Amino acid sequence: MIKRISKIAIKALGVIVAIALLAIVTTSISPIYNFAEPQPFSGPDIFNPYRNIDTTYCWKRANMHTHTRVKGILNECERWPREVYKEYQKYGYDIVTFSNHNEITQHPLGKEFQVNLYEHGYNLLKFHKLVFGSDDVMRFDHLIPAFAFQRQWQLDLLDKDSDIIVLNHPLRTPLTTQSMLEKLEGYQLIELDSGKSTENEYWDWALSAGHYSFGIANDDLHHPEHSDAIAVRSNFLCCPSATYADIRATLLDGCYYSMRIPDYGEGNIEVKIAKNSELPRITNIGVEGDTIFISLSHEAEEIKIIGQHHTLLQSVKNSSEARYTLGREEPYARFIIYFEDGAAIYTNPFARYDASLADTPFRTPAHSINITLTILYNLLLAFITGGLLYAIYRIIKRK
Repeated sequence: MIKRISKIAIKALGVIVAIALLAIVTTSISPIYNFAEPQPFSGPDIFNPYRNIDTTYCWKRANMHTHTRVKGILNECERWPREVYKEYQKYGYDIVTFSNHNEITQHPLGKEFQVNLYEHGYNLLKFHKLVFGSDDVMRFDHLIPAFAFQRQWQLDLLDKDSDIIVLNHPLRTPLTTQSMLEKLEGYQLIELDSGKSTENEYWDWALSAGHYSFGIANDDLHHPEHSDAIAVRSNFLCCPSATYADIRATLLDGCYYSMRIPDYGEGNIEVKIAKNSELPRITNIGVEGDTIFISLSHEAEEIKIIGQHHTLLQSVKNSSEARYTLGREEPYARFIIYFEDGAAIYTNPFARYDASLADTPFRTPAHSINITLTILYNLLLAFITGGLLYAIYRIIKRK
């Protein structure tokens, strides 16, 4: 009897393993791409993401990556959208968008503030993307998107029906290497500061290869009841209103900055609310000739200017302002501002480009499909699929 049960268990385990491998293989289909070589920014002009700054409505505080309770049994948060929105209002947020996994969530304040947004990705490697502006959710995903060409195909598919794509939490996405970020293109924003880094060097991997993007820092909220999970990442948009049209225009224009914020009070909500009402802010930022500059409402412990390959171009200590002249051969620069209490501000990058040829340093994706390798790769997947199906058949039929 025990021997018979053991044989049944082994057979069942074999079938389960074979089915798991089958799921991985059948969802691994993809074109194989020829990726363009890295091409650093260059040109006589400096792109200023803050060129349209307007102090009459700067800055509106926003969190763009927010999970809530949804209908059904699969939930990553126990609070409904209206409850979560009220929690954010305590800390002075003007804009809250809801990004549940593979589901477009309705805004609790109604259609005027609706933002069609979802987080794409079922996969085991957590290669997730925020997708703005789609009417429907794209259901396809690779179970294990281990290769750059698979991730690029996902970005290409999402781009067909979206306004903005954000690469989410790269530091928490396994196999996101420097080589991969030097290849991937077709996104507009990249998520910053997952908690493991205060400098976001991975952003510079992409920027140094010529893939321009804006940075965005979000709570990726799942537990609004936890003080250290809410209002610790934020974005400050120079945005006229909280409508999607204005949010989209601002995110694509770049006139905003991101911030890492300490968990003030460490559980004392009154302290947290009070400290969040007096955060340091940018009072002026821009370009004069070849010089980039920034002014702050509070004195900073250090202002760093970061450039190509995450090089420290300049450091200014104990000051509320900084200036840096970007050399003609220096592709880009961005500010990181550190404050004594642990807060940090990240600006969008100032990049070299030719204003007579383009409005921004964003480039049209240059990857192309390698037809021969694509055919061979997918034929291999088909062969493996056939082998696994035959293996499952043999296991089930074996006496």
